[in-house]
Amino acid sequence: MVVRSILFNIAFYANLIAWMLVCMPSMILPRRWLIVLVHGWARSSVWLLRVVGGVSVEFRGKARRYDGPLLIAAKHQSLFETFTLLPFFSDPAFILKRELNWIPVFGWWAMKMRMIPVDRGKGARALKAMASYAREEAARNRQVLIFPEGTRRPPGADPAYKGGVATLYQEMNVPCLPVALNSGLYWPRRKWQRYPGTIIVEFLEPIQPGMGRSDFMEKLQSEIEASCDRLIREAAESDNPPPLPDTAQARLAATGGDTAVAAATD
Repeated sequence: MVVRSILFNIAFYANLIAWMLVCMPSMILPRRWLIVLVHGWARSSVWLLRVVGGVSVEFRGKARRYDGPLLIAAKHQSLFETFTLLPFFSDPAFILKRELNWIPVFGWWAMKMRMIPVDRGKGARALKAMASYAREEAARNRQVLIFPEGTRRPPGADPAYKGGVATLYQEMNVPCLPVALNSGLYWPRRKWQRYPGTIIVEFLEPIQPGMGRSDFMEKLQSEIEASCDRLIREAAESDNPPPLPDTAQARLAATGGDTAVAAATD
C-alpha cells in the first residue's frame, strides 16, 4: 500500500504537469475546444488511480453527460472530486479560490477555462460577484459546480454547508444536482496515503428551481448527508474496509453502525 501510494502520487502530479505543458500551445484555440483535453486529463487521472493506486471508482444514479445550464452541489472530501466529475459535464465551470489563479500554468488554464474565482476576503461582495459570474455562465449553457461546505471535510464530519450554494440556486434559477461520495475514506485530505478499494460517487435526483432558500438548504443537506452516511457504512462493511477516521466512526455509531465501526477499526 505504501509503495503504491508513493508511485501514484508521483504519477498523478507528473501526469498533471505533462498535460498542462504539452497542451499549452492549444491555449490559442477557442475555450470550448479545450474541454476535450480537460476531459482527457481527468480520465487519465482516474485510470492512474485504478492501475497504480489500486483504487477503483463506481458511479451511481444518473451518471451521464449533462448538457445545458445546471448547478452542481458536490460533497468535498478530497482532491479526487475536483477532476473525476469533469467528464460528466459538457462545459463545467468550477467555483474556486481566487488564489488558485495565481499558480503558474495551472492558473492560466483555470482562467482560460473561465472558472469562477472567489475572493473569500471580500465577504458579501465576493458572494455577489460569484452569483453574477454564475448567472453569466449559466446563460452560456454551462454547468456551475460548487462545493457547498467551501473546503474539504473528513468523512462523517458534522455538515457545515454555507449559504453561497443557496444564493446560486436562487440567482441561476436552474436545477441543482446534488452529488454524494465517500472519496475521503480512500484518498484522505492532507495525507499522501491512498487506500485500496472502491470510491463510490452517487448522482442524486436534481432539485428543481423555485424552492425557498431555507427549504432548499434543508433538502440539499439532508439528501447529500444521508447518502454519504450510507456510502461510509457500505465501505466499512465491505470485504476490505479502509481505515475510518474518528469522524466517520462517530457518525456510524450515531446512526446505528456499531458493527461496521468495529469491523473497520479492528
